[in-house]
Amino acid sequence: MDKAKVKKIGKIALDVLLYIFLAICIFSVFVTVLSKRDSDGAAEVFGYQMRIVTSDSMSESEFTDVSAYKIKDIPIRSMVFVKVMPDDKDGADEFYRSLNVGDVLTFRYVYTTQVTITHRITSITEKETGGFIIELAGDNKSSEDGQLTQIIDTSIPNNTNYVIGKVTGQAYLLGLLISFLSQPVGIILLIIVPCFIIILLEILKIVKVLSADKKKREQEEKEKKESELEELRRKLAELEMEKSGQAPPHAAAEEPNDNEESKEDKTE
Repeated sequence: MDKAKVKKIGKIALDVLLYIFLAICIFSVFVTVLSKRDSDGAAEVFGYQMRIVTSDSMSESEFTDVSAYKIKDIPIRSMVFVKVMPDDKDGADEFYRSLNVGDVLTFRYVYTTQVTITHRITSITEKETGGFIIELAGDNKSSEDGQLTQIIDTSIPNNTNYVIGKVTGQAYLLGLLISFLSQPVGIILLIIVPCFIIILLEILKIVKVLSADKKKREQEEKEKKESELEELRRKLAELEMEKSGQAPPHAAAEEPNDNEESKEDKTE
């Protein structure tokens, strides 16, 4: 592969990476600044919340089989996409009836203080008097005995333990990026430094273009001066030949040849 092709491929790859980077930056700004916020600060866009998992309670465990479930294990610092439960009673009832064992919910729960948790449903039962009893637990168990479970009774009015929504997807790399961007060093390394580099590269491109234009103009001026100098030399040479009584080269070429004329006369 020649150097021109390598250079072209490198330029295309750099442009693609630049566009991806800009798209991620725009998405991050949208999520962190323009989106609606939940009571605990989670961003909400089009009925979905985007949350970063801050514990390893949903990490992979040899004691939990999640192979049959849509949402598998969720590593720490992953971003989860949470479909927010409807506010109205009919919508909430329909939401609860659609839940199954193995679904992952994000919910608010009170221990000593109220915290936000993302765990898997281990049991869901409809109450005869209305509402549901939902039991949840994390996947990351240390033994067959399991771990601490949470129980939410949806029939209790203004319950401090309540469901926020259902996890419908996750993105580990995006979660890492957003987590990193939330720190000052992340903003510096992933936004300020690349932006500075981009600006510097653009400045270098402008300087290169201006330099090329300057060289082109200098070359054109040089060629023009050389042409004028050559013309001046030719005229000086003609003047010198006239002074010495010699005909200029172009004039000699125009004079008829006497020998040729005499030959033509004899032929006639």
